[in-house]
Amino acid sequence: MKACGRVFKYGDNVDTDVIIPARYLNSSDPSELALHCMEDIDREFVNKVSKGDLIVADKNFGCGSSREHAPIAIKAAGVSCVIAETFARIFYRNAINIGLPIIECPEASKGIAQGDEVEVDFDSGVITNKTKGQRYQGQPFPEFMQKIIAAEGLINYINGGA
Repeated sequence: MKACGRVFKYGDNVDTDVIIPARYLNSSDPSELALHCMEDIDREFVNKVSKGDLIVADKNFGCGSSREHAPIAIKAAGVSCVIAETFARIFYRNAINIGLPIIECPEASKGIAQGDEVEVDFDSGVITNKTKGQRYQGQPFPEFMQKIIAAEGLINYINGGA
C-alpha cells in the first residue's frame, strides 16, 4: 500500500480541538466533520486539501481529548496519511482503529515542508520527498495493521472486510 500527495505542515502539539473544534461535535457524520477539519489552525485547509494529500507535523500530534472525531475528520477530508515526529498515544490508536495511516518519523517531520510532494510506502516504511529528492525510513506497518487500514478500520476488519 502507498500514499502520495501534497503536504500540509504543522508544528508541535496540534490538539484534537484544532483538528475538529468542539463546536462541531454534535455530528458524527464523517463528511460533516471533514468540512471543519483543521479550521481553527488553518482556515484554508478544507478549501485546499485534495484526496491523497498528507499532513506532516512535529511532536505530539493529536494530543488533547480522546475523541475519535479527530482522525475521522482528517480521513474524511481526504488525507491519506499523517506523518509526525510523535503522536499522542490515544490519537495513534484511534487513527488505526478508523483506518487512517499514521507514521512516526522525526527525520521526515523535520525535512518535509509545506507543499512538498511526498510518497509513503507502508510495506517498507520508506517516505520519499519527491520535491527535494530525499528519503526517510519510517516504521513500516505490520501486516495486521495494514489489513485494518485496508478494511477502512477495525470494525470492518473484524467483520471480515479485509
